Amino acid sequence: MATAYGPDTRDQYGPAAGSGGRPPARPTKHPFPAALRAPFEGRVWRELAYLFLSVPISTALFCFAITMVSLGLGMLITFLGIPILAAGLTLCRGFGMLERARARALLHLDVAEPAPVRGTGGLMSWVGATLKSGVSWRHLLYAVLHFPWAVFAFPVAVTFWAVGWSAFTYPLWRWVFPAYAGIDGIQLYGDETHQTYLDSPFEMAVTSGIGLAFLMVTPWLLRGLTTVDRLLVSGLLGPSTLATRVSELESDRGVVVDTAAADLRRIERDLHDGAQARLVALAMDLGLAKEKLTADPEAAARMVDEAHGEVKVALQELRDLARGIHPAVLTDRGLDAALSAIASRCTVPVKVEVDLRSRPAQAIEGIAYFTVSELLQNISKHSRATRASVDVWRTADRLMLQVTDNGRGGADASSGSGLAGLAERLDAVDGVLVVDSPAGGPTTVTAELPWRG
Repeated sequence: MATAYGPDTRDQYGPAAGSGGRPPARPTKHPFPAALRAPFEGRVWRELAYLFLSVPISTALFCFAITMVSLGLGMLITFLGIPILAAGLTLCRGFGMLERARARALLHLDVAEPAPVRGTGGLMSWVGATLKSGVSWRHLLYAVLHFPWAVFAFPVAVTFWAVGWSAFTYPLWRWVFPAYAGIDGIQLYGDETHQTYLDSPFEMAVTSGIGLAFLMVTPWLLRGLTTVDRLLVSGLLGPSTLATRVSELESDRGVVVDTAAADLRRIERDLHDGAQARLVALAMDLGLAKEKLTADPEAAARMVDEAHGEVKVALQELRDLARGIHPAVLTDRGLDAALSAIASRCTVPVKVEVDLRSRPAQAIEGIAYFTVSELLQNISKHSRATRASVDVWRTADRLMLQVTDNGRGGADASSGSGLAGLAERLDAVDGVLVVDSPAGGPTTVTAELPWRG
């Protein structure tokens, strides 16, 4: 692992893969295909419940929003219109909290809370901040747009659901008609001289088949209808794109600051425990040799010879430390030579292919180098592989890295391991880390970085 990214060397392939180091159990295959299971899955019932609840909730929200806006705009001729309008927007945001909770429970859609309205102090400051808040107006827009959509989506969903189940189960409840209505079944046609009923076994089977077709279509219809609801909730009730981007940049800045602090602590520790300690011992040895120079020249010569060896070791440690900060070969010759150098130090044979016609930005080049270095270090320590490969290429304005090994697999970037830390560091520069490592291998780790050349 590249020391420039910190000392985390937890096993990516062992305990993280499952309990007690065993690989995670693979999901069992269901005996029925998804199309047949869909009408009976919980997702269908949750989406139907969501569409059912949308009618009363959106009706109340629409009526409230229109009333408050009309009252506020109508009262703008007086001073009261402004606080009334602000109060209406605030209560629309309250309804938005309810809608986000409903989408989270029934649609499994987790939408972040938008930033609260903050005034500088006092009622008028709060009113002004509310009226200037784009989030508040988007909540009002949701209240207006969701009502007609709910009025359309609910009857369509309920019609398909009710027709499907009633027709599919028709042979089970046809007895109701002759027992209580005095007819043979569902009447398709009737006049003074002729009536047509669904009462024969063939007709009931056809009716049940039509109902089954409706049942098969209903889950996908519900999914399409609730997709519009998902877009409305995520687009109008969540934080703005700019606010989300600012939050991401703040998080990325925190990762960069923490990484830089960890690097400084590592450098200080390496200097204190390594080269500095050797230089202190070297100074003491040279001092003793100076004192014995006249009394015992042979002992002084031996001490100087030992000090010469210590100087060589200290120089090697300083070179290793400098290579960990930023290798000279990377600056002078680029990724191809630098990656070939670290591949030669790996404990397994590594094939390196770099297809770059130009060099990316120095910062991106350094991150790419240390990413490959850490991945090769993980392969050496944990994968039990016999061969590995490193591929680097450019796609549009992105730098792509792919490290593959034929080891035991089971690497997981979501378990708080070194791979998770590496993913965070890549995310700090708008990069992406994707790990494909089934139990038993092979493992393929793909990293994507901005080019910024």
